[in-house]
Amino acid sequence: MSDAFDALETRAPEVREVALFAELRDLLAWARPAATGLETQLSGIEIEGLVDRAALAAIPVLRKNELLERQKLSAPFAGLTTAIPGGLKRLLMSPGPIFDPEGFSADWWGSARAFHAAGFRKGDIVLNTFSYHFTPGAFVMEAGAHALGCAVIPAGPGQTEHQLEVIAALSPTGYAGTPDFLKILLDRGEETGRPASSIKKALVSGAAFPTSLQDAVKAKGVDAYQAYATADIGVIAYESEARSGLILNEGMIVEIVRPGTNDPVPDGEVGEIVVTRLNRDYPLLRLGTGDLSKILPGISPCGRTNRRLAGWMGRADQRTKIKSMFVDPAQMGKIASKHPELGRLRLVVRRENEQDVMHLRAESLEQGEGFAAALHASLQAITGLNGTVELVAPGTLPNDGKIIADERPV
Repeated sequence: MSDAFDALETRAPEVREVALFAELRDLLAWARPAATGLETQLSGIEIEGLVDRAALAAIPVLRKNELLERQKLSAPFAGLTTAIPGGLKRLLMSPGPIFDPEGFSADWWGSARAFHAAGFRKGDIVLNTFSYHFTPGAFVMEAGAHALGCAVIPAGPGQTEHQLEVIAALSPTGYAGTPDFLKILLDRGEETGRPASSIKKALVSGAAFPTSLQDAVKAKGVDAYQAYATADIGVIAYESEARSGLILNEGMIVEIVRPGTNDPVPDGEVGEIVVTRLNRDYPLLRLGTGDLSKILPGISPCGRTNRRLAGWMGRADQRTKIKSMFVDPAQMGKIASKHPELGRLRLVVRRENEQDVMHLRAESLEQGEGFAAALHASLQAITGLNGTVELVAPGTLPNDGKIIADERPV
């Protein structure tokens, strides 16, 4: 068994379950008067009765699109925070836009456990390549690294040549960022004679980490572990040296529900991940992530006793993450509105050369190169990502309602 971050990680599951619901009741009794937006979800709910998962399931699931609409009506946080904006550490924004608060407490996003499980310790130097511009990603990771006593290089994404200069000068021992960019840095370093060999460990998130990419990174001497996180919540689950699923983080209640009904499903059945975050600044109740997964049986061989996710298994709503950016069917609708000549659209997402790629297939009577170029420009402008375009004859694409087809290996 590995050394745990603290005693909470190894407590008996039944002790954890009782403690989580006791904390939930205390939190809601305290937060309900201050976070007026909780009233919508808690209508008809007696806080004292929230003693188990069956009782929790009576609270409606809060979907991201609903959170977006509620924030528009009650800016910036839909009345779901217990602090005024001026009393928060950071006011952040993720795609949508959805506004995300950050409070002042140490490791506010809960990433320290993930770093610890990935082998990071006090004195490590972490190259943090998540974006520091508006979005929470970089701050999620930075807070956890700082909580462990690690130094952080706020590198942000891209600028590969400049990153290699920084690596040569500062010798970071660890990396935080997407797995794709980690491989790009390692490959480019070897190609240019500036190997990023000081990096021995990594905590990766924000994109798929298939076995082929895991093997490629390991072959270059980097021990990389996965973390599952969202901008609204922080780190939800993380990998340990057992490499046996993703262990749920402490301080939150995670359910798997059936898409469309929001009813909890039995362990082992695939459904949508729904999270209740026990955070005094931002007590989110039953937030639907839109991600699919399942609960694995038993506990991790590493000795941590919390439940485990099988990992990311797709999107419940077809919204998908490509190179750490979300793309959703509504964006394809904007493309269709901009080009009324089009029929059905299907955005196909694949892995090529260990990177995410997207390919838009579009039914159209117009088959000229000029129209294809205009469609390509719209795709890039609306999604913020580059992709290829293929014009096909009307009636070619299946009539199955699928707009985004994620064909990447799980």
